[in-house]
Amino acid sequence: MSDSVPGPEWLLLLHFLPSSKAQARVQAWRRLQRVGAVSLKNSAYALPSSPESREDFEWIRHEVIAAGGQAIVLVARAPDQATLDEVTNAFRAARAAEFTAIIAAARALLKRPSPRQGTARRAMTQRLRRLRERYDEAVRLDFLNVERRGDAAALLDQLDQRSGRRPPMPAAAATTTLDRTAYHGRTWMTRPRPGVDRMSSGWLIRRFIDPQAQFVFGDARNDSKAIPFDMFEAEFGHHGTHCTFETLCERFAIRDAAVQHVGRIVHDLDLKEATYREPEAPTVGRLVEGLRRAHAHDDALLRAGMDMFEALYRSMTSEIEPAPSGGASSRRKTAGRTRRRK
Repeated sequence: MSDSVPGPEWLLLLHFLPSSKAQARVQAWRRLQRVGAVSLKNSAYALPSSPESREDFEWIRHEVIAAGGQAIVLVARAPDQATLDEVTNAFRAARAAEFTAIIAAARALLKRPSPRQGTARRAMTQRLRRLRERYDEAVRLDFLNVERRGDAAALLDQLDQRSGRRPPMPAAAATTTLDRTAYHGRTWMTRPRPGVDRMSSGWLIRRFIDPQAQFVFGDARNDSKAIPFDMFEAEFGHHGTHCTFETLCERFAIRDAAVQHVGRIVHDLDLKEATYREPEAPTVGRLVEGLRRAHAHDDALLRAGMDMFEALYRSMTSEIEPAPSGGASSRRKTAGRTRRRK
């Protein structure tokens, strides 16, 4: 490490899946593409070192191991300038290719006459929405701010006047609704260094499910009494296209409109998607990152994140009480408990 050139740290994911695990190999590859990792040598993938990248790689590592493979996450620096250039050029090439494709598609849309009504207008709106989503996804994965990004943004700005509606949240699959009262006064466990999904889920649990909830961090396998959430293979975790926050809303039938609004923000930030494109999402993402940098202790970090989501929720609704059925006796009282726990 001491002989490496000055420069950024990188996270490397090295993994192996046997040829008999074809579906798992394809799934791992798709996951790696979604987080913006680039392939260096065979099964070695790289990301710039950050808490978010580490979390992404850890989830993929767990999935590979659960599928019967092997995986490890390492921190490294380039040993020389040539290697550093090779790695950064790989990232630039991957993002430049995507922005080039977006530019071509945007130019094609600009050449078309603007449809005024009917099926043609709806089709144009859908194409533009999908193109904007592709651009947002490419920006999210553009760690090095490649040059073609600005060209794509300029073209999309010209198309903004024809932007489509935000897609609605998908209907939740039919499932048994859980009794919230059966979960009162419990201890809930999650992974250390909470991010947007764990912060928001902790807030949701305390406000709508378990007003006296206590939170701990660690391994649920070592604490059979704690209820795990946002942990690998947890009942209250990622399922299908849902993040943990959405899973909790579904299982406990939380239909509050403002909560659903928060859920759309959390979904896009946690899953690194641009499905809903709520205008508050970039700001919430920055606040989450700022809180993670400001708080070294997990319990203080979670409390600060829960307070932030309480403020966000209150900004979306003027209603104070009563609380949803099965939740705290009143929203004002629940918020008071949260403040006293600071």
